[in-house]
Amino acid sequence: MNQTHIHIIITHLPIFGSILGGLVLMYGLWSKSNDTKVAAYLLFILSALGAGIAYLTGEAAEETVENIQGVVEATIKRHEEFALFALISLIILGVTSILGLVLTLKKSRLTRTTAFVILVISLIGFGLVARTGYLGGQIRHTEISNGATVPMEDSEKE
Repeated sequence: MNQTHIHIIITHLPIFGSILGGLVLMYGLWSKSNDTKVAAYLLFILSALGAGIAYLTGEAAEETVENIQGVVEATIKRHEEFALFALISLIILGVTSILGLVLTLKKSRLTRTTAFVILVISLIGFGLVARTGYLGGQIRHTEISNGATVPMEDSEKE
């Protein structure tokens, strides 16, 4: 397994982790369950670590695909530039989740307010990492980059 393979695998963690964590946090706020909030914070921290790994392995992934026929350098550049915004948002989410975790475990009166702030950050972060993933997918998945699919030959249909 090389860094490109790790990049492709790990990029899904911040996307699914941030939205799943957001849903878990919403449920924790609704049910007033501190244990559920803690679970959400742990998902966010894991997502932030995944975002860091994805960003760090991105350069190796770029070097792997940049010379493949059909890969457009501008598409890679858009993905790379947007990935920085996603990384920053997930770092903020991870750090605030650590704060939320500490406040929740100490049973602070700021627990609920902090949870709402973290929820907003998670939704923004999800939007940014989902967009980054979409832009990354356009690098090699032509079916999403131009909206067209290649029709199968009659012999391939059988």
